Amino acid sequence: MIIEEVKFKLKDGREAVLRSPKEEDVESTLEYLVISAGETDFILRYPEECGKYTPEGEKKLFEQKNASPNEAMIMCVVDGRVVGNCEISFFRGMKTRHRASIGIALISEFWNQGIGTKMFEEMIRLAETREEVTQLELEFVEGNARARHLYEKMGFRIAGVHPNAIRLKDGTLLNNYLMIKEVV
Repeated sequence: MIIEEVKFKLKDGREAVLRSPKEEDVESTLEYLVISAGETDFILRYPEECGKYTPEGEKKLFEQKNASPNEAMIMCVVDGRVVGNCEISFFRGMKTRHRASIGIALISEFWNQGIGTKMFEEMIRLAETREEVTQLELEFVEGNARARHLYEKMGFRIAGVHPNAIRLKDGTLLNNYLMIKEVV
């Protein structure tokens, strides 16, 4: 699904653009994936796992997302650089098409600039265009207070827990929390 560009000012005055991914974003996206994976334990990959991502694979993924009627990928671009992205996937089954799943990530250099809020506003807007969608869902890893605060600000609430869902390199086990938001 292609989304229309949304331009906005960051809190520091720079201009950011939310838009669907383009082929020109491939190299910057590969860099973003490695950087974001190395900055926090709350992303579900380590930097060394990012070797599986290739320019060809990312280009194909972008094409699939852009062509899909049930998925959208939104890139946040600042000064020509991909600094964050989010995705929304609409469930298709008769019993589940009232639901949509969201994922979001942002490199730390751009935390607290209003990007997460803007990306969520766009995903919620997309969900509201579908009459059948009544529930948005996402997950976050235990200890990620920054993400939880954003999600709660956007109207999500904890609905469940998956105990010990994440195992860090040092053996630490963390819970994964399900959050939902009702869409009207």
